[in-house]
Amino acid sequence: MTQKEIDQNVGFIAFIERMGKRIPDPVIIFIYFLVGALALTTVMGGLSFETYGAAGEPVVHEIKNMLASENVIWLFDNALLANWLGFGGGVLGVILIVMLGVGIAESSGLFNAILKKVSRGLPIKWLPLLLVFIGIMSSIATDAGYLILIPLAGLLYAGLGKNPLIGMAAAFAGVSAGFSANLIPATPIDVIIGVNAQVFAQAQNIPFVNAAGEALTPATMHYYFIFVSTFVLAGVGAWVTAKFVAPRLEHKPYTIPSDIQLSDFDVTPEEKRGLRASGIALILALGAITGLALGPLASFTNEAGQHVTPFLNNIILVITFVFAAVGIAFGVASGKFKSMLDIVKAMVKQMDTMGYILVLTFFCYNFLGILSYSGLGAYITYLGANALILLGLQEYPVLLLIGFVLITALINLFVGGLTSKWMLLGPIFIPMLYIVNPAMTPDLVAAAFRVADSATNIITPMMSYAGIILAFMRKYNPDLGFGEMIAMMLPYSLAFLGVWLVMLVGFFSFGIPLGF
Repeated sequence: MTQKEIDQNVGFIAFIERMGKRIPDPVIIFIYFLVGALALTTVMGGLSFETYGAAGEPVVHEIKNMLASENVIWLFDNALLANWLGFGGGVLGVILIVMLGVGIAESSGLFNAILKKVSRGLPIKWLPLLLVFIGIMSSIATDAGYLILIPLAGLLYAGLGKNPLIGMAAAFAGVSAGFSANLIPATPIDVIIGVNAQVFAQAQNIPFVNAAGEALTPATMHYYFIFVSTFVLAGVGAWVTAKFVAPRLEHKPYTIPSDIQLSDFDVTPEEKRGLRASGIALILALGAITGLALGPLASFTNEAGQHVTPFLNNIILVITFVFAAVGIAFGVASGKFKSMLDIVKAMVKQMDTMGYILVLTFFCYNFLGILSYSGLGAYITYLGANALILLGLQEYPVLLLIGFVLITALINLFVGGLTSKWMLLGPIFIPMLYIVNPAMTPDLVAAAFRVADSATNIITPMMSYAGIILAFMRKYNPDLGFGEMIAMMLPYSLAFLGVWLVMLVGFFSFGIPLGF
């Protein structure tokens, strides 16, 4: 890279950093939005407009003045229960429950042991593929991939006499750019995206169905797409590592600090015992789940002739049970959990990390409740949909899809956090794009968001772990800067975004279901 190219790169990163610092925290954004919505309804109260219902019938809407006495009473009566804790059928509770099981497994040390076990003894040519794949899978453990896998990847490459940054770059690509893919259904990401997508659609009477008109299950509506994406992105990440990243880094100097012991990558006897116990627990848990699926939670047809699927309806609790079972087994066998209190502490620790989500959702869900109740949300959708129709884009759903992906990818450079961006974009774009063209179903729009949100995570300083990853890499290269790190990760970002977008367009064009 020439000095001119380095200067241009640093200038671009500095611009991104300056722009990002001017953007308030998402909680503050939603406070502004909430106050702004109240002010707008005061000005626009009584305004009526006409849309069309599902059967093509005209539907007249009128914006309510939220500062009128009866609506102020509604605000206070609904702020805590209906608009926050009960919003969307209790979506917040669903998110918190799944994090309990993940917290037990993560605190037990299970994920750390698995990462070390599967990586040891593998030929080096296969390591990039494995690291990207494990990085993608690590999203089930929330932050574990960032804090455990990436440092371990550097340690592994250092132990093999290779530049540690090669392994760390591959792991970072999988953990962050492949964040939304996975082989396991109903991960925390699936829950956050899917359940909120259902809320956004139903708030404006958009049918929560797929392209075939079948009802969607929020936690698994993208499963086929993310299942295939896991293997495709792992291959793409390995190819980028071999063709672009490794050749650029393998001859560059690096240092191994004195405080880093390469033996730290070995699986300890305690971890081996834990892995054996967790394997047995997994088999028993899967047996219990099978019994539930075939017994008490088996599908049936009710008296109204409707097909009821209790197992799928409760998939969140099922997945949480599996995480808890294998986590407890590993923790007890390895000596990490010595009493029930240790298990309780593991769950409490995970809930501590959810404090920000509680604050964010209080203001966000109350804001969304006001949008829905006042009619202001429907009016914003009405204006946006009409603008897209005037541009003639209703005839080109693929362009709508690509445009939404590119817009979201750009926004992701300046605003970090999957949940906060989804809360900002989902309530507007899910109903808007469906109204413009009914082929833009909620699951398709949500999948487009996942693609864009993940692919550009690794090239923005606004990603919450960007500074931490840079600090990890600086252990081996103290002079490494943000610009150099982002230049290192740019090939992964472009490749993931391009291939993933082509995959999504392919699923859409050929009518392949995104999930079930």
